Amino acid sequence: MGKLNQVNVNHKFDTKKEYKEELKKYQLELLRLQQQFYQKGIPLILVFEGWDAGGKGGAIRRLTEKIDPRGFQVHAISAPNVIEAKYHYLWRFWNKLPAKGQIGIFDRSWYGRVLVERVEKLATEEEWKRAYREINEFEKVLADDGAVIVKFWLHISKQEQLERFEERKNNPFKNWKLTEEDWRNREKWDDYEQAVDEMLEKTDKPHASWHVIGGNYKWHARVAVLKTIVKTMEAHLCTEK
Repeated sequence: MGKLNQVNVNHKFDTKKEYKEELKKYQLELLRLQQQFYQKGIPLILVFEGWDAGGKGGAIRRLTEKIDPRGFQVHAISAPNVIEAKYHYLWRFWNKLPAKGQIGIFDRSWYGRVLVERVEKLATEEEWKRAYREINEFEKVLADDGAVIVKFWLHISKQEQLERFEERKNNPFKNWKLTEEDWRNREKWDDYEQAVDEMLEKTDKPHASWHVIGGNYKWHARVAVLKTIVKTMEAHLCTEK
């Protein structure tokens, strides 16, 4: 059984009041820690991967809405452009890495090589298998240079994804989020699940850990992401003392 099948996707809060209180608590903690990381010159790299409609955007919006906007940048990663495609796949990420004391947030990332590029055969088998080592070495270089790296996989059930797709299709404010590619990816759910499980197994390292967040209930997922970031930042500051 893969790691994903062991994840409880149905954690939830009992009331909206409880959710709002927890959200505010960790947003304030993150604001405080952002200032400490800035003062100490520690770069923070946050990587978000997950199923289509898994809640990445909502989680990122809640983690950024109360912190200093001068101190972070969100990078929405899509397919490489004509220029980027001429280089090694990691090339386009180097200039997006955060400066010392800044936060870099990646809405999808270099893990595309072992996920979509693997499943859609945009990379050869030799290329995506080699990428596990390349990515581990890339992240180790960043961690050795002082960066804190936190990686999330936002996990929802296949049925929950279908319900979110249908809701987006029928909501004029959200239907721009739904594409034909989303439906095509859904047809390859099992292939993607296998790729995700192997990614988690091969690239979960002490200096760059994966955190699989059960996301069928968005409130729980948003707070869980914030809480994980706060705890990781606090633990790093403790090791520096």
